[in-house]
Parts: sequence; C-alpha cells; structure tokens
Amino acid sequence: MEQQQQLLHFCDSKHPLVYLPDYRGGDTCCGCQESVYGPTYWCEEVGCPYYLHHKSCAEVPLGLHHPLHPLHPLILFDEKTNYPEEKEKSRCQLCKESRREYTYGCYRCNFSLHIKCLGLQHEFEFHDHPHQMEQQQLLHFCDSKHPLVYLPDYRGGATCCGCQESVYGPTYFCSNFECNSSYMHHKSCAEVPLGLHHPLHPLHPLILFDEKTGYLEKEKSRCQVCNESREEYTYRCYRCDFNIHIKCDILQLEVEFHDHPLTPFWKGITFTCDICGKEDKGRPYLCATCCFFIHRSCASFPRRLKVVRHKHPLHITHSSFELRESDSRFCQLCVQKVDTRYGLYYCSKCDFVAHLNCAIDKRNREDINLLELKDGENEDEELDQSVESAAAYKVKKIKVGEDGTEIATEIKHFSHEHDLKLTDEEVQNNEKCDGCVRAISPPFYSCAKCCFFLHKSCANLPRIKKHSLHQHPLTLLPKPLSWRKWFVCDACSEHSSGFAYGCDKCVFYLDVQCGLVPEILTHEGHKHQLILSSTSFKQSCSSCDDGRNLVFRCTTCEFALDFKCATLPQTTRFKQHEHSFTLSYTAEDDSGEYYCDICEEERNPNHWYYYCADCIYPAHPKCILGESPYIK
Repeated sequence: MEQQQQLLHFCDSKHPLVYLPDYRGGDTCCGCQESVYGPTYWCEEVGCPYYLHHKSCAEVPLGLHHPLHPLHPLILFDEKTNYPEEKEKSRCQLCKESRREYTYGCYRCNFSLHIKCLGLQHEFEFHDHPHQMEQQQLLHFCDSKHPLVYLPDYRGGATCCGCQESVYGPTYFCSNFECNSSYMHHKSCAEVPLGLHHPLHPLHPLILFDEKTGYLEKEKSRCQVCNESREEYTYRCYRCDFNIHIKCDILQLEVEFHDHPLTPFWKGITFTCDICGKEDKGRPYLCATCCFFIHRSCASFPRRLKVVRHKHPLHITHSSFELRESDSRFCQLCVQKVDTRYGLYYCSKCDFVAHLNCAIDKRNREDINLLELKDGENEDEELDQSVESAAAYKVKKIKVGEDGTEIATEIKHFSHEHDLKLTDEEVQNNEKCDGCVRAISPPFYSCAKCCFFLHKSCANLPRIKKHSLHQHPLTLLPKPLSWRKWFVCDACSEHSSGFAYGCDKCVFYLDVQCGLVPEILTHEGHKHQLILSSTSFKQSCSSCDDGRNLVFRCTTCEFALDFKCATLPQTTRFKQHEHSFTLSYTAEDDSGEYYCDICEEERNPNHWYYYCADCIYPAHPKCILGESPYIK
C-alpha cells in the first residue's frame, strides 16, 4: 500500500498532486518532457500547468550535491518559469542545451544540470534489491570536502554551526579539525533539507544557505520571523528575498522531556518559560494540550544526564508534584535556591535536586555514555580495584605494638628513591612534609640520605581516588609537572611543590589538602554544615572576601568558605617566635581597632586571622604563612 497519496509540488503550492499507481495515458511529464507510464502524480485542477509527472520526477529533492559541482549545493528550479531569466545562464553543463524541463542550478556560479541528464528520474522496476546503507557519514551542504561523522550521544556542549546553540545528544561533526564551516552540528541541524515549502511563504520553495558566508547583503538575509540577521543556517526564497532561520522555521518541535510535540507561536507575546522560569517577549513554542510554553533554546536540555557529584542519573522534570515535601530547596551543585515550579534535574531515589544550567555545565557532567547506563545498573562506577588497593609503599621492616598491631617502621615509598624510616621525634628547623607541604609533626617517615619527610598519613594516601570536582579518577602524583618544580591547585589556586591528585588527560590538579576535603564540610570556623558550591560566577568568601567559583556554602545563613581558607592549618609557627599561632575566627576583643602585628596594617574583624594568645599577637594569614607557603 502506497503511503504517500498526495504531494505538494515545488512549483505550485496551491494544487497538491494526486498519486496514480499505474497511469498508461502516455502524456508528457512536466519535469523531464517525456511520456508518462506507470507510477504517476497528477493535478486534478483543470488547466494547471503542472498537470502530470512521473513519480520519480515529482519526488526529486529540492536540492542536492553533485560531483560535477562539489563546492555548492544545486537547487531545483523550473526552466519554463524563466527563472533565472537569462536563458544563457540556464544552459545545462552536460547537454549544453536550454530545454523546458526541471533543472538543478547553483545560484552562486550559474551552473545548471537537467534532471534527465543527471538520471535522477529513472527507477528500475526489474531489480528487486534497493540499495541500503546505514548512514554514519553525511555530506554537508557548506563543505563538500569533509563528510560529517555521526556521534549518537555527544555531551561536550560545543556550539552548533547550524543554530548557534549548545550541542548535546545525537551529533554530526567534522573529524578534520582544520574545518571551520561544519565542525559540530545537532543531528537535526545537519539533516535539515536543502529546500522546503513553508506556510509563511507558500508561493515558492525556500532554499537553505549559510548566513556566515556573507554572499548576501545583511538586510536581504533578515529573518521574517525573528527580524534578525544571525550567523546561522537560513532558508531563503531568491525570488522574493524571503528568509527564515532554521530555528524559526520549525513547524513541530520534538523534545526529549515532553510527551507531545511543540508548535511555534508565530506571533510575538510576553510569556514565562515553563522550563527556565524566565519572563520573555518573543515567539515561544507551545504544547496546546498541556498549556506549556518554552523557549526554543530550552528545548535542547536532555531528558537524562549524569553529574560527577551524584551516583545516579538525574531526570529532568518541569512539574513539582514529583518532589517530596520540603520547606525550601537548594541545588546540590551550586547550593543556591531552586524554584520547583519550573524545570530542574532530579533524582527521586535520593531527593537530589540541581538547576538545569548547573547540571548541564561541562565541569559537573560525568564523562560516560548514558546509552550504556541503565537505571539501577552499575550506577556507582567503581575504580579498578587492583589499582585502587595497590599500596603506595612496600614494607621493609615491621614492629608489633603493645596492642598487637603491626607498624611499618621502614618502607620504600613510590615517590622516593630511598627507604624511609618511621620516627616519633620532634623535627628541627621547621621542616615540611614533601607530600602536603605542611609543617612536619610526628609520626612521620624520613630519609637518612636526603632531606625528605613524609607524614605517616601522607604515606598512606590512596593512589587513585574520585573527587567531586572532576569527572575522571585522579591519580596521586609525586611530581605533577616534570618540567616545573611547582603546580597551581585548581581548587584553591595556591602554588604547591608537593604531591597532587591529578588527571594528566585534562591537566587538572589538586594539592593533597584540597584533594582530601569532603563535599560536605564541617569546619570549626562555622557552626553549620557547609556544602560544596560550584558556579560560573564569583562568590565571595566570608573569611577573606576573595571571589571564587568554588566555595563551601551554608544553606542556613549566607556564610561561604573558599578552598584556600578551608585548608588553612589550624596551628602554625612564625620564624623565631617562641609560641605557635592558632587560627582564630572571631575578633579577639571589642576594642574596635584591629591590626596585624607583622605588617601593622588594619585587619577586618570579620576575617580569620592567626593569634598567639600568650603574646596577644594577631596577624594576617598571608603575613604568617608568606606568599608561597606550600612550596618547599
């Protein structure tokens, strides 16, 4: 049974062509000017100039690529309409004639080919096996040199060359990285037809072109729907200077997270997007069944994703009935309030909530293939046990303690060439641990041949660990950068010459202290629990007023703490001062005058400081610790 009973013809949008499965009249085809027998499309309207067509001639594509003219796509036109008007410009490059038949032409180069010369209209009824090939590559209309390669679930968030929005999900990309014109596309943007009919311009077909090419004047490329000229793919009628961006032409929009297709509201209105919650003026997409309005850009959010800081996949929801009752909601990624009336990502198993933009941020996304991850199956991805359980050292000597436990008194640590011996004695000369670059204190391991010290706790650090700040497992590295004696921690921005938890693939490094800080922090400097907050904007640390993207936030009050202050040592020494200094969180008195006894400059009473109670000696942390406290 033939599914397509009618066809809207490219030359006449008023009269749909009706399908006849076996016409035998022998009249002339309007497309190729030859006799018609067999499968046919015809117009029932008396006097219509597009009365009869071979089925194959009526169904030829509105545009195509051809090896004789690989630079640009060829667009279908009817030579009888005298468009283009000059006959010489419509001469076929194969037969060298201008005939009254359908022709493919390049409007940039005046290159033409008749459909009969291309052989597009022939179907072979005597052959039983149609050509079938699963399409893994796509020849793009802007660049015939580089076929686009298909990726079923891309999550990188690069900008689509077609619509200029972020790309997630099914994608086509050019594997040639020198390619500028067609590097990354949504699957839907790469597969848009080269030509189409549109209800806003029913007289003529619209042909696809790339506004970035600049071969049209800007005013002539202005979209009739959004009234803008943007660097994106556009459908154009070359006869009428009528243009519609591919984002604006969509008659129905399928989105992952909604059950019904959305249709464009062609008239500009003031509306509130049911996904992002922002009020806007423009042309939304509407689900009439649900009375659901959204921005075109909000339609690209994936239905399901995985973030680094949660073990289960998150599902998008735009209705608060799925959430458990709660007085207030905070995004678990940025620790800012969430409006549950609009869209968010949610894990019903753990009552985990995240803003849409926080979950989609590439810094928070898990680098896994969601097509291979099923709900409830292998959700908490485990590290390679053989690597994770590998000890950081080999035991050379053991003694048994009073309680019967074995204590490694001499070890060969992977980070040092010599054996290290355990000691419980106080170290002289304010030496620092080579692992965490903090003041060394017993018990610690040391090298008898060189000045190498390692806290017992640093010697026992896991070789591999997962961290909520990075999508890949981090490896303990004794020397992160072989060409430099120090590195910069990606959490606290401090320079360090110690060990690092790092991902060489991403050039991401955390010093030991930041690598051990938990996602939910309890700190002596604040009475409430603090949760790690990652944002695209700077947040002010309550301890020092520095602006950081990464802080620990309190959901009860406005307190925030950055990694630098969260990892300050609780006690420290300063040069030849006889007493140790303790980190203090409140002003030492109510005098109203607060100064640093080292630099003699005024201190902010709300900022943390180091204090020697024996000498009544307060000081800025930077004055006590120095400019580069974690470089040995």
